[in-house]
Amino acid sequence: MNPIELDGASLTVDQLLAVAQDGAPVALSAEARAKVARAAEAVETLLARGEIAYGITTGFGAFKDRLIPREQVRELQRNILISHAVGVGEPFDAVMTRAIMLVRANTLARGHSGIRVETLQLLLDLLNKNVLPVIPRKGSLGASGDLAPLAHMALVLIGEGEAVFEDVRMGSADALAKAGLGPVSLAAKEGLALTNGTAVMCALAALASVRAHRLGQSADIVAALTVEALNGTTVAFDERIHRLRPHPQQINCAAYLRSLLAGSELVRGHDSTNVQDAYTLRCIPQVHGAIRDAIAYLRWVTDIELNSVTDNPLIFLGDDGAIEVLSGGNFHGEPLAVAMDYLGFALADLGNISERRVMRLTDEASNTRTLPAFLTEQGGLNSGFMITQYTAAALATENKILAHPASADTIPTSANVEDHVSMGCTSGLKLHQILDNVEQIVGIEYLAAAQGVDFRLKRMGAAKHQGIGTAAAYALIRQSVPFIERDTLMYPHLETGRRLVADGALTRAVDAACEDCWSMTP
Repeated sequence: MNPIELDGASLTVDQLLAVAQDGAPVALSAEARAKVARAAEAVETLLARGEIAYGITTGFGAFKDRLIPREQVRELQRNILISHAVGVGEPFDAVMTRAIMLVRANTLARGHSGIRVETLQLLLDLLNKNVLPVIPRKGSLGASGDLAPLAHMALVLIGEGEAVFEDVRMGSADALAKAGLGPVSLAAKEGLALTNGTAVMCALAALASVRAHRLGQSADIVAALTVEALNGTTVAFDERIHRLRPHPQQINCAAYLRSLLAGSELVRGHDSTNVQDAYTLRCIPQVHGAIRDAIAYLRWVTDIELNSVTDNPLIFLGDDGAIEVLSGGNFHGEPLAVAMDYLGFALADLGNISERRVMRLTDEASNTRTLPAFLTEQGGLNSGFMITQYTAAALATENKILAHPASADTIPTSANVEDHVSMGCTSGLKLHQILDNVEQIVGIEYLAAAQGVDFRLKRMGAAKHQGIGTAAAYALIRQSVPFIERDTLMYPHLETGRRLVADGALTRAVDAACEDCWSMTP
């Protein structure tokens, strides 16, 4: 593959996926290389002049007023990595680790951080040779950025800490040697530049936005399949209704549902004895549309953050050779924290409405005997899908706890100098847990809806056509999971349903069959 060139200003989520998941190589653009070199030279100029600049000739945080002699400047940068590497818990997986490294490298490539080209190049070499730092998940407050996890990332550059190379966890010095690389000795500002910023939060947000986009579309597809299983009506999806409340994502969701169900003979037309469905069917566009808004908002924030300079202080070079070092707060993770919390409780509600549809599919009274109790013909002897709804309910309840916004909390740190923090990393970690749970809930609904469609087809007698999109969804699940005639081990099937939702197989199958269907916009 051709290398993805980093310039600090044009990295996309798709490129991040190519690097993090597919191992695409990366390189520093010529323009970025020149900017990085100029900023590093500016740092050396400041040192030669004996000027005072935070993090260059001073301590960090509450030690911001402690001056550091020039001969100890390099030791200062090493010490920030050694002292700040206090993360705990399980390490991030390879995809997440590569995403973190890429985001940090792209930020540094902008040329306002004062890092040397050779140090930044080593970070890129680690990515290209797949030498992955062991980065514990917990320890970041989201301001001043992701200090603890980024310190673990940066330790490898100086031959400290641990790394994974060729699937073996080992000391970083050994990993560097096996990959044909060597450590660097950090110059002024470099330790701070590597650790001070939002790379972990941003990587969490980027990967979550991709998963959420896929999940949102999958939930629409599965909900449409449930409409068929429950003999629902498409009247509530009529374009005229949604034009009178013109939320764009609500309108798009209704249009997508109409496309998925186009040509279906399993939905009912006008019925004077049954004019409208329960909310979990009737209000799919309103609920799913609102959740689409939250997904789109996180992607918008992420696109900006991917190409932002988030460390402190920042170096600005004038055309006349003037050098300014400005202290600010771009490391503060509040934009990401709020966006991830917003999406977290939105997705929790996506799980809620999906679980309620599972209940309606399995409760004979609620579906007015359209389907047999618990989706089995020999109830009593067989429990059918009874306990799958329990699992969905358990996960939905867990999400209600996880949905509490981490960004609503703050704990002052560093002797009250850092007196408001975002907790953005916690927001991201919780968001990925919620995604795990909702992917499983929607996977359970997928299984139950397909079972319900089978009963509908059987009871209708003559062959009936499904919608163009729902037919593709049904065909996909039936390639792996049969109709459940009698009680069997269900947990392997639950995993299959989750996987088809989570890995994009469902959306790909429906997109291929329904090329003219409306799809979600990021």
